[in-house]
Amino acid sequence: MNFFLRLAGLAAFLFFAPQIFAADLSGTWKGVFDFQGTGVPMTMHLTVSGAALTGTIIRPEAPAADIHEGKVDGDAVTFWINVDYEGTAYKLVFKGKAAADQIEFIFGTEDGSWGTSATMKRATEGAAKPAVDANGTWKGAFDFQGTSVPLIFHLKTANGALTGTVEGMSSGAAEIKDGVLDGENLRFTLMTEYEGSPVKLVYKGKLAATEIKFIFGTEDGSWGAELIAGKV
Repeated sequence: MNFFLRLAGLAAFLFFAPQIFAADLSGTWKGVFDFQGTGVPMTMHLTVSGAALTGTIIRPEAPAADIHEGKVDGDAVTFWINVDYEGTAYKLVFKGKAAADQIEFIFGTEDGSWGTSATMKRATEGAAKPAVDANGTWKGAFDFQGTSVPLIFHLKTANGALTGTVEGMSSGAAEIKDGVLDGENLRFTLMTEYEGSPVKLVYKGKLAATEIKFIFGTEDGSWGAELIAGKV
């Protein structure tokens, strides 16, 4: 009888172990991968439900990439994301092996023409949390040729992605594109107009206790400005 009880207990453990381990992967993971001799930081925001894995991946100067077909099977992690490189879309396939506090990933293009690896370590609680919540309405003003121009930011965040609108541009309310929030750092782009011509502006901001300090300007760097926006 004891043998059968032990056998039943072992079977129950083997059945539930993957789900228990999978739940531990939820959270924020940070690491660096090599790209053409340069170390590129990468942040993963992962959510696990059963064996399904969802979330986003954040890299510098790039929009947040959604995880597709994410799966966790014991310590094995697989998913893929879409990225853009020099105007061409690529599918990157990730295969990882998870431990208690890190995930060893091998990833690359679907056709195998490029690949690399990264060790992602679990971020300590609070490491990826900004000093304030970015969600909400923020107001500020910048100087343009001696004139103070007010801007209103309506921001929303979810899993490292930043969306919303900016009011006060010459073309009216502009939709935020490619928005990313990584800890206290945020960035996004938007399209506006100047003297009848379309202009792409790049925004970079840093969250503080009661404000966001923005540096922004044209994509080619020909013009730029700064402003401090306070939460309404």
